[in-house]
Amino acid sequence: PPAQIMFCTLNTHKADMDKLLGAQIGLEDFIFAHVKGQRKEVEVLKTDDVLGLTITDNGTGCAFIKRIKEGSLMDQTKIICVGDHIETINGKNVSDCRHYEVAKMLKDLQKGQMFKLELIEPMKAFEKLEPRSKGGTLPAAKISRGRETLRLRSKGPATVEEMPTEVEEKAIKKVDELLETYMGIRDIELAATMVEAGRDKKNPDEFAVALDETLGDFAFPDEFVFDVWGAIGDAKQGRL
Repeated sequence: PPAQIMFCTLNTHKADMDKLLGAQIGLEDFIFAHVKGQRKEVEVLKTDDVLGLTITDNGTGCAFIKRIKEGSLMDQTKIICVGDHIETINGKNVSDCRHYEVAKMLKDLQKGQMFKLELIEPMKAFEKLEPRSKGGTLPAAKISRGRETLRLRSKGPATVEEMPTEVEEKAIKKVDELLETYMGIRDIELAATMVEAGRDKKNPDEFAVALDETLGDFAFPDEFVFDVWGAIGDAKQGRL
């Protein structure tokens, strides 16, 4: 059932956070769905303002851990793993919350206090499978200019369209990095939407208005919006 799917990866059965299904799917890509597995609970003493987690989501109410910073508080808590779905924070169910909301809740937890997380790890169904021969590996994703792709959107129908240009791909990657720096989240679809919003804008004020119209729920800080505009401009000028 769709509600059991935590996230999908492209061209690998492993929970590889670098191969997550994003806004674009190549028409020759293989998609693997990772479903909910074992539940687990952990209590953590928040000894640092920063937990060291990067959160992303599948767009339908399943926020999960994309990255754990090495040496961070969460890195020391070995029961918490990359790919885990955060189901509750201190007993509050966050299954219907977006990744930026979950990231904010974790950031707002009081330093020096214990907090409890209930997590669901992805089911490990293919760990012992290996290709039958060297020639049996899955084809690598072919990302090339002009290749058709299936574009997924959280609102509206999926469409087949051209891949982003090389310049736009560089801008999207940089904006995704800025999302992690400012908000503790990763979201290629969101980054792509932001780059699209700035495609025909002439200045940061026009860009800010466009973002507010399409992504007002995120309440992006002004400094972040300015840096995103700068990243788009750097990509256009060949500085990325």
